[in-house]
Amino acid sequence: MPRTAPHINPIKLIRNLWIPMSDGTKLAARLWLPEDADTNPVPAIIEYIPYRKDDAYADEDHRVHGWVASNGYACLRIDTRGAGDSDGLLLDEYLPQELQDGVEAINWIAAQPWCTGKVGMVGISWGGFNSLQIAALAPEPLKAIISVGSTDDRYADDIHYWGGTLFARYQLFWATTMLAYNARPGDPEVLGPGWRDQWMHRLENIRPFIQPWMTHQRYDAYWKHGSVRENYNAMKCAVYMVGAWSDGYTNSVFRVLEGYNGPSKGLIGPWGHEMPHWGTPAPAIGFLQESVRWWDYWLKGIDNGIMAEPKLRSYMQDAEPPLAYRDARAGRWVADAGWPAATVSEQVMHLGVGTLGEEAASPVSLNHFANLIPASDAGNWAGWGHLTDGATDQRSEDGQWLCFDSAPLGKSIDIIGYPSLSLRVAADRPQANLIVRLCDIAPDGRSTLITRGALNLTHRTSRETPEALTPGQAYDVKVTLKCISYALPAGHRLRVAVSSSYWPWSWPSPELVTLRVETGAPSALHLPVRDRSVADPEVPAHFHDPLLGPGNGAERLTKPSGGRTHHFDIGTLRHTIRDNSVFFPGIREPAQNGLTYLEDGEDSCAITDGDPTSATATTWRECRVERGDWKTRVRSDATMTSNATHFIVTSVIEAFEGDTRVFARSWTDLFPRDHM
Repeated sequence: MPRTAPHINPIKLIRNLWIPMSDGTKLAARLWLPEDADTNPVPAIIEYIPYRKDDAYADEDHRVHGWVASNGYACLRIDTRGAGDSDGLLLDEYLPQELQDGVEAINWIAAQPWCTGKVGMVGISWGGFNSLQIAALAPEPLKAIISVGSTDDRYADDIHYWGGTLFARYQLFWATTMLAYNARPGDPEVLGPGWRDQWMHRLENIRPFIQPWMTHQRYDAYWKHGSVRENYNAMKCAVYMVGAWSDGYTNSVFRVLEGYNGPSKGLIGPWGHEMPHWGTPAPAIGFLQESVRWWDYWLKGIDNGIMAEPKLRSYMQDAEPPLAYRDARAGRWVADAGWPAATVSEQVMHLGVGTLGEEAASPVSLNHFANLIPASDAGNWAGWGHLTDGATDQRSEDGQWLCFDSAPLGKSIDIIGYPSLSLRVAADRPQANLIVRLCDIAPDGRSTLITRGALNLTHRTSRETPEALTPGQAYDVKVTLKCISYALPAGHRLRVAVSSSYWPWSWPSPELVTLRVETGAPSALHLPVRDRSVADPEVPAHFHDPLLGPGNGAERLTKPSGGRTHHFDIGTLRHTIRDNSVFFPGIREPAQNGLTYLEDGEDSCAITDGDPTSATATTWRECRVERGDWKTRVRSDATMTSNATHFIVTSVIEAFEGDTRVFARSWTDLFPRDHM
């Protein structure tokens, strides 16, 4: 746990500040300021997200932004248009309006008397995304950003599509979560008597985000908007990319460091999708101190040596037995001058009949038929410190896949970067998915997931213009796995596992698929291996001192912990996996605010052996926002199914004042399958 550290200097808090937009809309913000900022202006740092400044996030915001403000900064938490207390509607992620609002907010803040005119942006997830995207619009006052747990590629590295396959486990649940979040009312104490009119206006205009996401099933202009990998050098500020090996948003750290010509740094720890001062699994780091060093250099011109340090620090994870949850991860910090790293070279291992070896094997055709049994041992794509974040022993999964094993390693190797699998493969259907897992096989036989990747084979040459397969024809393809670090000990073996099915991560193909995999050239595993003889510098002392500022006195009512069950009905051959996926803790704010916030929900993914059209995803979310006698509740529900030609999605939203339902609406949408 981070230690609580006192403020460096006195600060003052402005609970609500209105930021005007050019169209008359007002964005609501919370502002932390040094007490003397009116006479001694300071740089400003903003976090700009739709997750509401007054309830679920308020205590954490105070502990983070208050402490940074005490170091001589104006820190603002801004509700995006249509969220929290801000005016307007939130109709989708990262729309041009959201980004333009961000530019206007930066320019307005830079002109305030308490600001020096220099601005930074920081955020995790949504706030990390729009920090990159607004940086690409290059507002003049924006001098630096810290982007945590974000992506430069909205199609390939988010919760929508995974290697061109429909991300079944995450797309519907996040759309349904946002449907509930967008239905929550603003705060009457901030908005006054007009709060209910604003709430009804939002409810009457709400739409499920699943609609645009499912309308665009290939990489088109919709996804290119906001994907800064389209032009990294549109950014004109300093960029600090922060990722985590247990998070789904990691690939962008390497890509931005490689693709951006401006000043940049990268940091990758062992954690999940959370700020590094929480850092689960440990070791957490003193991320607030690291952030202040970054801001001091770029916003105050203090040469504190941060840019003379290694451009990339990452945590090399030791091999450990597979566990669903671990509170700490053994390993060590390594450092490189950039990416690609001079310390990393490629090791090639060729596929034989069940083998991985240094020499190319003779060509042999191997057939694999997947019966759709779900991967209940897959863990979470983005860890949250939940009890089911980690992938468990993969042996039950391995037994149903086509596997290729190396001999026991004669020496230890450090893997870091993107493993990839080149494969000559054919399918007996015009659409097929290819899933690849890389595992560590311990001497006792335990199989630990190292990393994984997917490819919709109709995307084999282009994700913009997919092409149907010719059944039976062999194609040479490459599957790039998620980047990872992993120290593989001598005596362990590597396993490559291949299948056409990975429910509930990838939505199954409309027909059962048999893959034909050919050994020999060019089928091979390409492994990025780091030189173990490199002497790495010690991390700065503050890495060992995670801290947060004082809280605001809020009471934690619940702590999300996650949970997963797998039920198999032997009579019907029906598998059902249920997950509890609550993100924000229940919280009661102190008397000066008084809000209580509670959240609950569940995701369910079911399938019947041998029937791809039986796949069903269902999810629900419920949020309560209350103060005294004022009680509101919203609930969203959604179901996704498919047939051979379409995806079918039903979404429902309900809103309540007390026990009275004041709004309800449902949608049923049919989306043609576009090479899915």
